[in-house]
Amino acid sequence: MRRLCFALVASAVFAMLLSSAVRAQTEEFAAANKFYEEKDYPSAIRLYLSVLNQHGESPTLYLNLGNAYFKAGDLGHAVLYYTRAKRRDPSDEDIAHNFMFARQFSRVQMEGVQLNPISAFLSSIVDPYRLDAMAWLTCALFLVFMLFLVIRYGLGVVSPAVRIGAIVAVVFLFVVGGLTSFKYRTDYLTRRAVIIADECPVRTGASEQSDMELQGAPGLVVEIMSETSDYYNVLFENKRRGWVKKELVAEI
Repeated sequence: MRRLCFALVASAVFAMLLSSAVRAQTEEFAAANKFYEEKDYPSAIRLYLSVLNQHGESPTLYLNLGNAYFKAGDLGHAVLYYTRAKRRDPSDEDIAHNFMFARQFSRVQMEGVQLNPISAFLSSIVDPYRLDAMAWLTCALFLVFMLFLVIRYGLGVVSPAVRIGAIVAVVFLFVVGGLTSFKYRTDYLTRRAVIIADECPVRTGASEQSDMELQGAPGLVVEIMSETSDYYNVLFENKRRGWVKKELVAEI
């Protein structure tokens, strides 16, 4: 009886604490939105970051942070948070639109060598979908394929419909599974960063004595190829490479 009472009390206390935390998060988020509406963007950013640090990430929070940074004139952090929002909810049209719109304001546009057309084509297919949704679809197709195998070999049903169904299932399984692997590799295994500093020298080596290869700009997205204690070796979208100080970029 005592254990039951203790469990009930503990459950009640936990529910009260959870409710209090949710209420505090909602109030702080609403206050940040109010600062944004009043065009007090630094205060809005401060509160949005407080919500992020205390209560965790969400696509909406990242989107609002991106909007506040963009309005404050900080293009680098705006693109950073739009990118993080886009990774967590790639189907959101507002996130995709704001991300593309903000990148147009970079004072350096990537020109030159074209991206791999195959990778660009595959990216155009998987970009609108969440990784977890694609993974669940892959699992479902695998179960469908296994079901056809059970019907054919376990139950001994021999018919053109079963054979065609198994072939269709395995084809879709390989296609969707391959696209899921591609999205996981490009979105999660590949390290990317955004230039957040107003000035970002890109050098030929990992030291300030190295020659400058080019001048980066806030909002440019780069792929991290390797690193030292103080520098990243990065690959730009036009395939140019160089070394940048870690403090000048933020990893996505």
